Amino acid sequence: MTLDGYFEGAESWGLDWLQYVWGDELERFSSEQLRSTEMLLFGRVTYQGMAAYWQPAQGEVAGVMNSLPKVVFSRTLDEAEWNNTKLVKGDEAAKVRELKRQGDKNIFVFGSGDLSATLMEQGLFDEYRIGLVPVVLGRGKTLFGRNLSRRRMNLLEARPLSSGCVILRYEPQAEE
Repeated sequence: MTLDGYFEGAESWGLDWLQYVWGDELERFSSEQLRSTEMLLFGRVTYQGMAAYWQPAQGEVAGVMNSLPKVVFSRTLDEAEWNNTKLVKGDEAAKVRELKRQGDKNIFVFGSGDLSATLMEQGLFDEYRIGLVPVVLGRGKTLFGRNLSRRRMNLLEARPLSSGCVILRYEPQAEE
């Protein structure tokens, strides 16, 4: 996410600004994170972009991305063609509650701003992991949308990388 709160530029998949922080250190962190997960969740737009990128890709991260179980939430897709992907139409929150009960490892949502906002409103995130990139875009798409209910967070970790990116980990604070 950028300093001014965007996870995507003004254009869909406007992610060129990630090049400012991508390198061996962030790639290692990404690989570690992927090895700790049992499933990935996506909204339709992010799913389509990720599938287009990762399906033909080669390498360690591509192998993991292509083999992990994935769920795409969509009202408009008729099928999910990326390897190991299940298409879910309907109540996202109910399905995520079910998935959380079934598993014992991490379930990650990458991007997927609309899905993330829905899950955030339902209190379904146990932890937020955000890579803060030292750039201001001025416009774009916010990660969680707008008009959300107030949520307080507890900082779990702030890990600065040599590129200037800071990996922030938060957990939702218990309601009083």
